[in-house]
Amino acid sequence: MKNNIAIVGFYAAMAAFLAMVGYGIVQILQVAGVTGYPLDDILIYGFSLAIAPPFLIAILALHHIVPGDRKFWSHAALLFALLYTVYVVMMYSVQLATVIPVSLHNPSVNILTVTPHSFFWTLDALGYICMSLSTLFAAFVFKRDGAQKSLRRFLIANGLMIPLISFAYFYPHFSTWVLFIGTPWLVTAPGSVLLLAAFFRRSYLTELT
Repeated sequence: MKNNIAIVGFYAAMAAFLAMVGYGIVQILQVAGVTGYPLDDILIYGFSLAIAPPFLIAILALHHIVPGDRKFWSHAALLFALLYTVYVVMMYSVQLATVIPVSLHNPSVNILTVTPHSFFWTLDALGYICMSLSTLFAAFVFKRDGAQKSLRRFLIANGLMIPLISFAYFYPHFSTWVLFIGTPWLVTAPGSVLLLAAFFRRSYLTELT
């Protein structure tokens, strides 16, 4: 059974990794002025939405394969992964299914549009704060040395993004440069799930031997 869970965890973590990479590329293209509205928003929200379900499944798989004495940490990680998923699925599905299509026909309708310090802006912030908390708790599942050391460090690093994410989203005077404070996430988050995928792969291969 653990073999099957490890396989699911591997593919889920890889799917989350690829979505994060896609998100990062689109963000760079947007800042560089290569893409414009609505394509940039569609791609950013689309990739962001694609991160959440596989990330949640990967953390669920982790919870089911770790030893019993570490399940408190994996359970906490799972709870925050679920909160992250709820926040961002609500945020991005509304933007993709409602806000962008309506804006193309009637640009004056902007009640649900994401603007700095708006309702959906705050949901987005809460989502990524919960993701960071999830990885922070998940870090304590893994050992401080050996093959798990790098994974543990990346998970902690992503957890420590919380102050930077909070500053980027909640600083009262918004600017693009303020958002750049959160750019280390483009390394810590993909790195965390990529190394998590490697952990699942090792777990699967170990069970086979």
